[in-house]
Amino acid sequence: METGSPADAGATETEPVWTGLPPGLLRMRRLLLVVWLGLLAPAVGLLPGLLAGPVWAAFALLPLAAMAWGWVLLGRNWRSWRYAERADDLLISRGVLWREETVVPYGRMQLVEVTSGPVERYFGLASVQLHTAAAATDAAIPGLDPAEAERLRDRLTELGEARSAGL
Repeated sequence: METGSPADAGATETEPVWTGLPPGLLRMRRLLLVVWLGLLAPAVGLLPGLLAGPVWAAFALLPLAAMAWGWVLLGRNWRSWRYAERADDLLISRGVLWREETVVPYGRMQLVEVTSGPVERYFGLASVQLHTAAAATDAAIPGLDPAEAERLRDRLTELGEARSAGL
C-alpha cells in the first residue's frame, strides 16, 4: 500500500532551505520605534495638559499604546521575512496577513546592489536589492549581516552571469 503520491515524495526533495533575517534588524526597528514614539509621547501629553488642563495630558498614553502595539507587530513582521537560494532562482517570502513570495530567476537579474544607510551601518546591517528586466519583479532583502549581503551579491551575480549567457 502506498503512503503518499509521487508528487508528495518529490515535494520533500525540492523543499527550499529558508534563511531568516538576523535579529539585529528587529533590534534596530524596535529602537527606532521607541525613540520616535518616546519623543512623541511627552509632546502629545504636554501641549494639551498645559492648554486644556491636566486631564488632557492623558493623550500621552496614545503614543505609548502605539509603541506597545508596534513592538509586537515589528516582531511578527521580522519573523515573516525569509529567503532561499535554489538551483535556478532566489525565493523571497514576507508578510503576516498577506503573504508575498517573490521568485527571482538568476538569469533575469540585471543588477544586484548592497546598500547600507547610516542607521543600518551603526547596527552592522546591509540590504540586498535585486533589479531584473521587469520592474515589477525587483526585490530586496533587508537587514542582513554585511558579510552575508556581500556573499549573496557575489553568488547571485555569478549565477546571473552564468544563466544569462545563453540568452
